[in-house]
Amino acid sequence: MPIPIVDSHIHLFPESHLPTLAWHGPGSPLGSQHSVDEYRLATSSISTTADTAGLTYLRGFIFLETDRISSVEEDGKGWSHALDEVSLLTRIITGAPAAGEGHHDKDRHLCLGFLPWAPVPGGSTVLQKYMDLVRERTKTDEVWKKLRGVRYLFQDKPKGVMLQDDVVEGLKWLGREKLVFDLGVDARQGGFWQLREAVEMMRRVYDGVKENEKVVMIINHLCKPNLRLPDPSPASITTHPEFLEWSSLVTAMAQYPNTYMKLSGGFSELLPVPSDPEPDIASIVERIRPWTDVVFDTFGAERVMFGSDWPVCNVGGGGNAVTWRRWKSIVESILEKRQLTDEEKRDVWGGVAVKAYGVEI
Repeated sequence: MPIPIVDSHIHLFPESHLPTLAWHGPGSPLGSQHSVDEYRLATSSISTTADTAGLTYLRGFIFLETDRISSVEEDGKGWSHALDEVSLLTRIITGAPAAGEGHHDKDRHLCLGFLPWAPVPGGSTVLQKYMDLVRERTKTDEVWKKLRGVRYLFQDKPKGVMLQDDVVEGLKWLGREKLVFDLGVDARQGGFWQLREAVEMMRRVYDGVKENEKVVMIINHLCKPNLRLPDPSPASITTHPEFLEWSSLVTAMAQYPNTYMKLSGGFSELLPVPSDPEPDIASIVERIRPWTDVVFDTFGAERVMFGSDWPVCNVGGGGNAVTWRRWKSIVESILEKRQLTDEEKRDVWGGVAVKAYGVEI
């Protein structure tokens, strides 16, 4: 029976929205349209239906906010660009594209869920006000039920933000509202203090909270570890101070049953590979294996999910024509080397994302 793949982490943006993206600037490698049409090209190596002889098929994706220009305060355009992104997702899910947006009615089934930006540091009162505006933008129950949570990136924020009382209160509010929180921190470029703060934030968020009110936190991209250590041998990696600290902090995150980890983002942390010739997949798998072993040892296959990080993955992975297929091959090899059962593989490819996000396939 073919395994449905749920790509748990993609971004979408039409070219007309580029000026509203916080990271966009002259010469940006992602400075062009990246909509569903481009995603379909990226994933063309795999069928989107179960009626094939293949072992897997792409059932759909989870959309993550794309870091729009925003602020916790509503003043001015603080929320407008993020809300416009919600309107974009509404058009994708209802199959009603605006001219030139790059998606069509036939694509509407692919978006299984979405997580917009939200002003988490504003606390529960601000979050409630913002989510009421999001509800207005979704227009229909069809779209609203696919809103599965929110994201607020901490990886580019100053020290101390994650430990603010309003952040902790905001995350507790998400738990009561049954909304997931996607956590983005960056060990390699941001620093290990981000992971340390995240661990303490989790402790405060979960302490004393009823089990059925604890927020589900889904951690992005393995916390972005440094996969560029000069000596790739396992003995060197597993004794390196950076690996040891990363491992300790990820293990601390995994102690909470409501946390999950995305097996994603690897091409952004590895040294870039060219579009041609085809890279040695086996050597990439071995280079990152110490890190992925820690993730599976601590979270277990029941709390690890596949994600591509498309289109960001294209920058280091060789481009849109090859990167998604390459990352899928890498994950396939990782799962084989872990000797996962067929059921565990099914979980990593899609079952874990379905459970954690509460989506329907």
